[in-house]
Order: sequence, then structure tokens, then C-alpha cells
Amino acid sequence: WQPDLIVVAAFGQILRSAALELPRSGCINVHASLLPRWRGAAPIQAAILHGDAETGVTIMRMDPGLDTGPVLGQRGVFISPEDTAGTLSLRLAILGAELLIDTLPGYLSGEIKPLPQDTAIESTYAPMLKKEEGLLDFSQPVDALARRVRAFNPWPGAYTQWDGQVLKVHRAHAVLSQAPRLSD
Repeated sequence: WQPDLIVVAAFGQILRSAALELPRSGCINVHASLLPRWRGAAPIQAAILHGDAETGVTIMRMDPGLDTGPVLGQRGVFISPEDTAGTLSLRLAILGAELLIDTLPGYLSGEIKPLPQDTAIESTYAPMLKKEEGLLDFSQPVDALARRVRAFNPWPGAYTQWDGQVLKVHRAHAVLSQAPRLSD
């Protein structure tokens, strides 16, 4: 095999050095975050779960690290209060495809040079999700619970136990109430 370029998106594994060195123009990753924020397997869920106002897509040249390679391009989007991981994934997939189409010609011609990730931004890690992370802990603040429901929709799903049964929660909205005031 002698590919000119390898492109991966939502792959979820680190490529071995032999694969990274195979193509003449390297391996490119379409990553669903604005790196270096949310390196790892679940960046969309992490952005919603942590209350980020914005996320986006990064096109990067892969290196042996976990989403640590130099950046070829980025585009951001706002996270709506109604976005779930499913709706945001769809928006980011479209944005990533558009950014890839816009980036590849300039990269392959040498006009776009890979730039190291911005070290002024602290890197964060979004680990692979486990089903049990969907369990709702009602000692948490209501806004955190609502974000957890949105972040884990469609997978792993948010749930609680009710009357000895698993109750799946597909939507939630935080409603903060004010304590009644005593009048004079």
C-alpha cells in the first residue's frame, strides 16, 4: 500500500507508527472539538457535560500522541441549550466534512502548514464513556443533571431507578425556582 494520505474521523483508536508513516502526506484526523480542548474519545459529550458554550471541529495531522498533532484548520459552533450529543454530532459531522474539503487542497499543495496546538489553551481529556456514567445522581445541581441527560443522549443514555425499575431519561430542563418571600 502506498497511499498519498489517510483521513480518519471518529476512529477511536491511536494509529500505530507504521500506519502514521505510511502515507507521503501523513494521516489527517477530523476531530470533534477545538483542540487542545477535549482530546480523546468523547469530546462532544464532554463539551455538553461541562457546560461549554462553544465547540467545533479540528483538522489535524496525526502524530503518535492522543489528539496532540499540529492543526491544519478549525471551525467553531455554539452549543444550543437544546443540543444533545446526537444533534451536536450531526452538526459537527457536516461542519467537519466541509472543513476537510476546504482544508485538503491547501494542505496538499503546501499552502497550509501544520501549526502546533495552542499551548495557551489548557488541554483537557474526554475519556471513552461507560454505560454506568448515565446514572443520574440527584444530589447534583439541576443544571448539571440536565447537561448529563443531554450529553448522554443517545448513548450511553441517562437513567435512574424508580420503584425497582430502570427509568430512562431522554430529556431534561433545569428549572430554578426562587424561595417565596415573606411579606411585611
